[in-house]
Amino acid sequence: MEEDPTKDTSSNNTEPEMEAQWRLYEAYNELHGLAQEFDTPFDAPAVLVVGHQTDGKSALVEALMGFQFNHVGGGTKTRRPITLHMKYNPDCHSPLCHLSADSDPSVFQEKSLQEIQAFIEAENMRLEQEPYQFSSKEIIIRIEYKYCPNLIIIDTPGLIAPAPARKNRSLQAQARAVESLVRAKMQHKEFIILCLEDCNDWSNATTRRIVMQIDPELSRTVVVSTKLDTKIPQFARASDVDVFLSPPACTLDGFMLGDSPFFTSVPSGRVGTGHESVYRSNDEFKQAIYLREMGDVAALEEKLGRSLSKQERSRIGISSLRLFLEELLQKRYMDSVPMIIPLLEKEYRSTTRKLSEINQELSTLDEVKLKEKGRAFHDLFLTKLSLLLKGTVVAPPDKFGETLQDERVNGGAFIGTDGLQFPHKLIPNAGMRLYGGAQYHRAMAEFRFVVGGFKCPPITREEIVNACGVEDIHDGTNYSRTACVIAVAKARDTFEPFLHQLGSRLLHILKRLLPISVYLLQKDGEYLSGHEVFLKRVASAFNNFAESTERSCREKCMEDLMSTTRYVTWSLHNKNRAGLRQFLDSFGGSEQSTVGGNSVSANLSPELSSGSPANDKQDTKSKLDVKLNHLASGNDPNGSIQTTETRLADLLDSTLWNRRLAPSSERIVYALVQQIFHGIREYFLASAELKFNCFLLMPVVDKLPALLREDLESAFEDDLDNVFDITNLRHSLGQRKREAEIELKRIQRLKEKFRQIHEQLNSNQVMLRAVRYSHHLCQ
Repeated sequence: MEEDPTKDTSSNNTEPEMEAQWRLYEAYNELHGLAQEFDTPFDAPAVLVVGHQTDGKSALVEALMGFQFNHVGGGTKTRRPITLHMKYNPDCHSPLCHLSADSDPSVFQEKSLQEIQAFIEAENMRLEQEPYQFSSKEIIIRIEYKYCPNLIIIDTPGLIAPAPARKNRSLQAQARAVESLVRAKMQHKEFIILCLEDCNDWSNATTRRIVMQIDPELSRTVVVSTKLDTKIPQFARASDVDVFLSPPACTLDGFMLGDSPFFTSVPSGRVGTGHESVYRSNDEFKQAIYLREMGDVAALEEKLGRSLSKQERSRIGISSLRLFLEELLQKRYMDSVPMIIPLLEKEYRSTTRKLSEINQELSTLDEVKLKEKGRAFHDLFLTKLSLLLKGTVVAPPDKFGETLQDERVNGGAFIGTDGLQFPHKLIPNAGMRLYGGAQYHRAMAEFRFVVGGFKCPPITREEIVNACGVEDIHDGTNYSRTACVIAVAKARDTFEPFLHQLGSRLLHILKRLLPISVYLLQKDGEYLSGHEVFLKRVASAFNNFAESTERSCREKCMEDLMSTTRYVTWSLHNKNRAGLRQFLDSFGGSEQSTVGGNSVSANLSPELSSGSPANDKQDTKSKLDVKLNHLASGNDPNGSIQTTETRLADLLDSTLWNRRLAPSSERIVYALVQQIFHGIREYFLASAELKFNCFLLMPVVDKLPALLREDLESAFEDDLDNVFDITNLRHSLGQRKREAEIELKRIQRLKEKFRQIHEQLNSNQVMLRAVRYSHHLCQ
């Protein structure tokens, strides 16, 4: 009769060997718990079970353990990874389980299987109500049982393959959450991935598709085909079974652990005393697993028409998979021992240093030393700020720098009244990730570039007519006033948004100096870790200073904009009187040329259209002045005073008394508006840049230090305890000290365990070499 393959063979080992193995597994179990609790940079080798919801994942885990403890069936039954620290104990005739407390993972409480089931169900229900619905925090269970292998198995939530329709968006979000959690677990290089596939065609890579994104060569992956008992009847020919049991290399790429897949079946039915239960005890369940395995072997041999080879038989059944995993994990344990000891030494030194720093902080919790630390931090913080403004490459640009596109998104873009943005690629250094003074300079350069090139918005005939209005002493038209009214209104509407946008952009750049300065302080070991209240006060004072300074600077710029758009000073807005005379000359000349024909459709001269100075350098007076002088002196160069009077009357009629807007008048108003708008733009641009440099940038250099120091000293005098939150800080440091001491003791204990195990392994190797040498001599 064939020996029961599910029977544990650990009892065949000698008592010293078993004791050494138990010590090794206990050490690794504790190491895994330490890594989970304190987030240490090492972990114990473990088996990570990955599969879709319908792949029989939880059932396989239960079969490996030899007893049932979790719900098995359709849907999501595991919303947190479940870590099972299994230990073979021949004296435990029923599972002995200990559950780690969520509040303190180092504390394990003995629980019955029913209590553990209830806890897992409660966690699933709790997470179902939360937005994320899944948690990466492991439920850790220690199990001792006569059927348990010596394994650490991590059962992950089942992967989901939702339908693509919009009505399945909720399920699609769950699928992404589960995949993200499982992928994060697979990143651990120490874990052996148990990849479950429920298919009879290896070209369908459902779970492998996700696993191979993390482990492309399957070099640390064991592939398992589940539900073998349901697949055997589907094969019609022996060749199909051969291909399924030994898939060609082109189908299963990579170098998977074990060289080929494993094939398992788990009998259906639950253990219990109810009428719906199939098995009355775990022993019956264990026997059913064995019978199912024997049935699968017989069915395969019947389909093949031959006996399974030794290689094929070693891949069939739960017992084969369990033996392979146990031996593989044991080898990993043995191989990892020499590497674990240096890691523990390094972690011990790190924890010792951390404990020393905590003790140092506790010793400085008096008023005088706290004030000294606060003042020193103040000086160091200002030094980093100054360094960032002057220029540095210490802070990594990929982490703290912003391209112009990023800067526009985070700090706001320069957008004119037309709603368009200037193409960022045309701005120098637009694609570079900048911060500090370099970023400030680029933003100011973009402001000059955008505003300096902004043209006067279009002017309509209706705007000109509406701007003419009625004077307080006559109802004639004054086109100079009309041009001024239009120009200042257009300029105010155009440039005021740019002013607010510039303030917002530069404030964003200044505020970014704070986190970068903090990074530089941390990098140089000058950061006051643990003093969160004090650091928040410094950050708040800096941000308040930046905001109030930007607001004050912007108000100064607004005053300038209001003054230059409230009253037109020709020497400022039109640059010089010669320009103004040019407009009047052109205006008078164009009207004179049209009087004889009673027409108001004369064209402007090329000089007026382009806004360039008059080419005739010999004329020192306008044509209108000449006409008025001739009229006043009675000298008629054309021999007819009547003609001059008629022309003057027509001129006044077309410009002063007539409200019909002639094309020539429209062009003159437009040209004059352009000239005034241009003068306002040049003045606004120079004034805004100068004021932001003087009243925003410079105060960071010369006013911020005094303001921060004043705020600091005032806080020290008023309530030092609240500034540093001494009571809570002392309590927090005390808690951190206790945790560090506990961690130090556990690391020290683990160091001793692994050192003893390492010595024992070395001594066993020496004895083995001696036995082999003696055997060689005897031959």
